[in-house]
Amino acid sequence: MNPNTLSTVRDLLRYAVTRFNREKLFFGHGSASAFDEAAYLVLHTLSLPLDKLEPFYDAKLLPDEVEAVLKVIERRAMERVPAAYITGEAWLGDYRFTVDERVIVPRSFIAELIPEQFAPWVADPDGITSILELCTGSGCLSIMMADAFPNAAIDAVDISPDALAVAKRNVADYEMEDRINLVQSDLYEALPKKKYDLIITNPPYVNADSMERLPQEYRHEPQIALAGGADGMDLVRRIVDGAAERLNRNGVLMVEIGNEREYAEAAFGDMELTWLSTSAGDDMVFLLTASQLKKR
Repeated sequence: MNPNTLSTVRDLLRYAVTRFNREKLFFGHGSASAFDEAAYLVLHTLSLPLDKLEPFYDAKLLPDEVEAVLKVIERRAMERVPAAYITGEAWLGDYRFTVDERVIVPRSFIAELIPEQFAPWVADPDGITSILELCTGSGCLSIMMADAFPNAAIDAVDISPDALAVAKRNVADYEMEDRINLVQSDLYEALPKKKYDLIITNPPYVNADSMERLPQEYRHEPQIALAGGADGMDLVRRIVDGAAERLNRNGVLMVEIGNEREYAEAAFGDMELTWLSTSAGDDMVFLLTASQLKKR
């Protein structure tokens, strides 16, 4: 590619979409298409507003700007690195988070439910004073929940010290250090014996067969944050088993399991799981109440 033949944002955008389509890239980390991914990478690299592509379509670029964008496009196309690792950031709704290869790229259907304060399952959001997030990764969900539940103190747990280092940066960026307590723990093991109003988790849940078929983009992420054992339910079983003694009387457990509903039903079908509606349907997140868990 001769950079001299590309001079505008429109040129680079068209070129990026062609490259991404020809390489058959996978888009599962925030963008839904080659165009969306190309627009994000071009705008970010040029330090332009991410929500204002139209005014810049025909802006003439300097040679060094064209070169910088082409480097990003080639890295995404040839190395299949998730865009978030290239830019060092990921977005959930209006929230921006710092990320790198130490953490899974933030993406969660639970994030869609937080602005609604988990209605109708949480009747009094102001009455929520304690939340536990297991497998926090970058800390994104805990930060969003701290905003949604202003009276809550949050324990955000992860087994990975690398992930917690990234979460610490994000918690500091949002000035939530007094609200969010980061804990290195294998699920409940290092936690004090306390109870919570909510336990929220987006744990590793990819089953072994699916792990073998993951697109290359996902292989850049920490595999410990994805692999859930033979049926994807290894950690989910431990989370469900330990939740009863960690929840207050009217507490709720919410677990994201992605495309693994079949395995979740096989593991916990006797508990009458409640499936919550998300943009991807009613198969991605299940809920169990403290009373259900105590009967198990």
